[in-house]
Amino acid sequence: MIDVLIAAAVALFVLSRLYIALGRAAGPPDGRKRSTAGAQAGAPKPGKSEEPVRRERFRPAFHGPGADGLEAIYEADNAFDPDAFRSGARAAYELLVGAFAGGDLKTLKPLVDDDVYQTWKGAIEEREATGSEAFELLRIRKVEIDGAELDGDTARIMVRFQAELGDGERTMTSNDIWTFKRTVRSSDPNWLLDDVVPAE
Repeated sequence: MIDVLIAAAVALFVLSRLYIALGRAAGPPDGRKRSTAGAQAGAPKPGKSEEPVRRERFRPAFHGPGADGLEAIYEADNAFDPDAFRSGARAAYELLVGAFAGGDLKTLKPLVDDDVYQTWKGAIEEREATGSEAFELLRIRKVEIDGAELDGDTARIMVRFQAELGDGERTMTSNDIWTFKRTVRSSDPNWLLDDVVPAE
């Protein structure tokens, strides 16, 4: 029973960190641009008429692959932070690869698109039927944004992951591009895994 409680606590912690990291890219519920003004530095004392001091949020710099798409996503949701997104994508990769290796469909289902879920579910069932060992994540070598686009209200960001996987006897290098999507005007801050393809 203690082992089960510890495992549940660890899973809850990982999911909360993923929500916090990816949720940083979320916009306000009504879809309007969030104010860039910071919190008031200090309340004015009675009898004084000082204006509240406000801190301006710096505009992120967009460069490299997908810069134009990232710029468009930021214009639609100026709370978007590419660095926070990259950190969240890394956490998502660790969580999802671990869930796939462990055959944890309950964890996978709310975090991936229906097509990805069905594909991975089939692969897990085939692996279990044949008794094959699952490849687990050993090390992430590279996390890079490879492209981005805004299609209407749907933002898609392609991320290149290069990682080492192993099954206890063999090791392999995985080089894939994962596409995450989110409706920029949605109140849901989470990004969904939309597609996985081998990197060229």
